Amino acid sequence: MKRSETLWSAGAAPDAQMLVYTVADDREVDARLLRWDVLGSLGHLEALAQGKIITSRERGALRRALLAALKAVDQGELRIAPQHEDGHSAVEFWLTAHFGDAGERLHAGRSRNDQVATDVRLFLKEEVLALHQLMLALAGQLLVFAARHRKVLWPGYTHQRIAMPSSAGLWAAGYAEGLLDAADAVHGFWARLDRSPLGSGAGYGVPLPLAREAAAKALGFAGIDQIVTSVQGARGTLEAAALFWCSEAAHHCAKLSSDVILFSAEEFGWISLPDELSTGSSIMPQKRNPDLFELTRARSAALEGDLATIMALKGRLAGGYHRDFQFLKAPLFRGLERAREMLAMLTTAIPRLGVNAVAGRNALSGEVLATDEVMRRVRAGVPFRRAYREVAAEVKRGVAMPALDTAAIIASRSSTGGIGNLALGTLRERFRSAARWNDVQRSAFDRALKRLTQGRAR
Repeated sequence: MKRSETLWSAGAAPDAQMLVYTVADDREVDARLLRWDVLGSLGHLEALAQGKIITSRERGALRRALLAALKAVDQGELRIAPQHEDGHSAVEFWLTAHFGDAGERLHAGRSRNDQVATDVRLFLKEEVLALHQLMLALAGQLLVFAARHRKVLWPGYTHQRIAMPSSAGLWAAGYAEGLLDAADAVHGFWARLDRSPLGSGAGYGVPLPLAREAAAKALGFAGIDQIVTSVQGARGTLEAAALFWCSEAAHHCAKLSSDVILFSAEEFGWISLPDELSTGSSIMPQKRNPDLFELTRARSAALEGDLATIMALKGRLAGGYHRDFQFLKAPLFRGLERAREMLAMLTTAIPRLGVNAVAGRNALSGEVLATDEVMRRVRAGVPFRRAYREVAAEVKRGVAMPALDTAAIIASRSSTGGIGNLALGTLRERFRSAARWNDVQRSAFDRALKRLTQGRAR
């Protein structure tokens, strides 16, 4: 292929400057999708064959060519080169160079528009399942932390002021539940992600009897996007849904990180960071800095920026395909990678945090027990509002609140979800249920891809 040729040029050489401008960084971005592009083509082959658009013999020849292309991608021999406009071009021209007109036959009934939509959905299914596992892994470590430190007390805060007794176990269990909630939110968009867009062409279908359902089944999708115009109309929507889902988990990661930064400061000392998970200062030899947790907060903010980019790109367009969609891929990939990094890092860090039970307990004295005294009087029969006013007046006069030992503080909080009754078994069952869902989806997807690449895929 000449440098000025493209899949769409039809003999007319495009302006070289325009080509550079329109391609931008698409070659580098598309490298992540190259394998999925070949797999998507194997699925498209089934739609052509079962629609009797190609013969069984042609199907066999094209299948052998695509399996060779897949092997070449995996071995690094099929790459996107400077002369290629994008990943689709790299695959098609490689097939043509190695298998003659097989490469030219394959695009029948397909547009680059439904091709890239398929690539992205296959890629997203893989990424979402992996991220779901990482969310569960971090939640699992927090549950272990909560069980180990469930009787370690320290203050809880509102308005960044000491409020009431809390515990290391309650702190960790709360974030574990938040991450389980985030993981479960996958169900809000998984059904849409698990539909094949193949056969929608450039957005209006194709005048061929494509067996769209056959392609969907071969690729491990649960079904198809039924109305062909819905495919391009949804571009950016699934990308945004995936990043919003990641941002929910990232929100918990960022807040947890802020807590660790605060609670490990010298003025608090309830949590300690191991030396290998902290950094030093270039000028102050005594410093050990929580950079890991600060950069988790930063990644969370940057991920929200990636989501904002996608929202801005997709929200101002008329129906149908627009080249603007090319710019959806880079922020999607960046955001997913940021989520992967922070979840993996915190899963490593949480079990290695130290807890100073003495420092935490020593912070629970004086006014922090005022609410406990109110509730003690309520249990004795005093109306709440009267008890509240009495204790408030005593606090104002400087009257010390009655001291309570650790056992008394824990025992008085027996309602489900409190310090004395974390009910971790319920959270563990949620964890196991979510893990089972992941296993089912992962197995189904892997089996489909194995059939596609090793069997007859029919």
